[in-house]
Amino acid sequence: MVVAASVVVAVGAVAGVLSAFEDGRGPDQARRPQVSAPPRPAPLPAEPPASPAAAESAAPSPSASVRRAPSRTPSPSRIERKRERTTTVTTRLYRHPDSQVLDWVRSHSGDPRHAVIASRIADQPAAVWFAEYAPDTLTARVAAVTSGGAAQGRVPVLVPYAIPGRDCGGHSQGGAPDLDAYDAWIDRFAAGLGSGEVIVVLEPDSVAQAECLSAGERADRFASLARAGRVLKEANPRARVYFDAGHSGWNAPGKQAAWLRQAGAASPESSDGIFSNVSNFHTTADEVAYDRRVLDALGGPASLGAVIDTSRNGNGAPADGQWCDPAGRKLGRTPTLSTGEPRIDAYLWVKLPGESDGCKGRPGTFTASYAYDLASS
Repeated sequence: MVVAASVVVAVGAVAGVLSAFEDGRGPDQARRPQVSAPPRPAPLPAEPPASPAAAESAAPSPSASVRRAPSRTPSPSRIERKRERTTTVTTRLYRHPDSQVLDWVRSHSGDPRHAVIASRIADQPAAVWFAEYAPDTLTARVAAVTSGGAAQGRVPVLVPYAIPGRDCGGHSQGGAPDLDAYDAWIDRFAAGLGSGEVIVVLEPDSVAQAECLSAGERADRFASLARAGRVLKEANPRARVYFDAGHSGWNAPGKQAAWLRQAGAASPESSDGIFSNVSNFHTTADEVAYDRRVLDALGGPASLGAVIDTSRNGNGAPADGQWCDPAGRKLGRTPTLSTGEPRIDAYLWVKLPGESDGCKGRPGTFTASYAYDLASS
């Protein structure tokens, strides 16, 4: 991925959850990297500092084929119904019980880094990624997460990540073989959403990184994304769907908003707004300002908002633009649905801290030394 991009490493069917990685390996084949540095002599106190804003803790080369009309579209009569923005009743985010960091915590109770990693990372709710194409099992995998959140009265955050031409053939390449297959994959994803409240972070980098596509390929991708938003919200009217705005160090707000509009992000039938900073490091203040500029340029109803990935942005982005596990970073604000900022709907941990971009460990795998550095900075 280009330096400006928000480097997204596919973690498989679940971010931090032991599932299939971007190269198709299943959970029983996922090899965990060895700790690359010895533990520090004395761990820091187990309790993390309070977040100032949290109310709780809690791809291969693009195809040049001509695009066909999607085989399934939501019923026009249902689409035409106006939906009011769902008022969030639940204020706590869902922590999925199966993740790489939780697996490490369970098996390393004697490690001197254990308390810091457990309390500052493993105890926090994080997004659940679905990056393996595998359509036959997709609905059940999505339903397992959404039903788990509903049972606890908490809001899960899901990341569908299977758009064709993903990552422009970079580290996280993969996804569906073509857009028709992707449309069908989204149908299966939507079938698992249930009826509870859920946040969907739709396809990181799919809009901001669209420069690598031809004009025709870009239009086809954006049509599929707009359709995806409609299908997800038709399947579950309580689903809140957010579209890719890149981050404050990437595209200008006007350019990003123009692409987002083409992808359906200004329509309440497809979208609840935008997301930014996924897997990146830009400060929350910079992202808040940037997202508001994008939303202003985007247009659409005033109900559209933004969610920001704050998982690794505590020290901001490196001055040299380094994106691959850069040194000196730290955890950002804890995940919350109560930001206190107008038009900013949530701070989320979309990228699970400690999962490597590919430099401190194998891409997408949990690296304890990296996690400890982030949590103790």
